[in-house]
Amino acid sequence: MTARTLALREGVRGTILAHAREGANSDPPREVCGVLAGRRTDDPSDDATVESVRRVPNVAANPRVEYELDPEETLRTIEAVESEGRDVVGFYHSHPESDPVPSETDKRRATWTGYVYLICAPDGRMRAHRWTGAAFERLRIEA
Repeated sequence: MTARTLALREGVRGTILAHAREGANSDPPREVCGVLAGRRTDDPSDDATVESVRRVPNVAANPRVEYELDPEETLRTIEAVESEGRDVVGFYHSHPESDPVPSETDKRRATWTGYVYLICAPDGRMRAHRWTGAAFERLRIEA
């Protein structure tokens, strides 16, 4: 059995959506991305809680339709999150011009088994999934 819920602490949803809207309003529009920090366990049947988010620059070759977290900044961000006694819950990114569902590129590039991949659209829609190593399993988001 896998976890069914991703809880977002107060302010997290708004912070992610503000970032997504910045990307959507840039010229040209671009996907934004970052790290989800909070509480998780290695047991995939446990729910996860996002307490805060950290922006990470998108260094993808075509940021209008794909994202790639800056590797060095991601490492620094993960170290900072862990030094605060929090866990990396997963990652977020936006789809500025399409639905917030995992694209084929998202599926090919997912590598963090057991972690959450949250996708948002600038209009406020969000979907969260846990990567099983073979597929995305949808999670219910609770605010």
